[in-house]
Amino acid sequence: MKITKLCMCFFLVAFNTNVSAYGSSSSSKKTCKKPEFSKFTPVHLSEVVPASEFSFVASALTNPESIVVTIKKQSVDVTINKLNNGYSVSGKLPEALEGTYARVDINATGTNKCKSNDGWLLKIEGKTP
Repeated sequence: MKITKLCMCFFLVAFNTNVSAYGSSSSSKKTCKKPEFSKFTPVHLSEVVPASEFSFVASALTNPESIVVTIKKQSVDVTINKLNNGYSVSGKLPEALEGTYARVDINATGTNKCKSNDGWLLKIEGKTP
């Protein structure tokens, strides 16, 4: 009888330990909601002239101070305006870029510290002789 109770106790303790290893924790319930970007202007693969203006919309989840735009590894100054549902971001392509393809690369952090990146490709015309 004592051996049966001892085995039963051992089984219950071992089973309980294994089940608690698979329990949920508060960190597994948290999801990372990344900032989203949309309304890229000019549209993807458009042909543009050097120093053309570009713009896009960043979602409301975006921390506006964290928005960084680079083109061909060159940091680009941008203007950020608050919208009802996010932020309007605009800037100009570098004048030195011509006769090439260039990606407008966007990096930002959300209000919940989640990082996001996006962008689009533009064809920049060269000088005509």
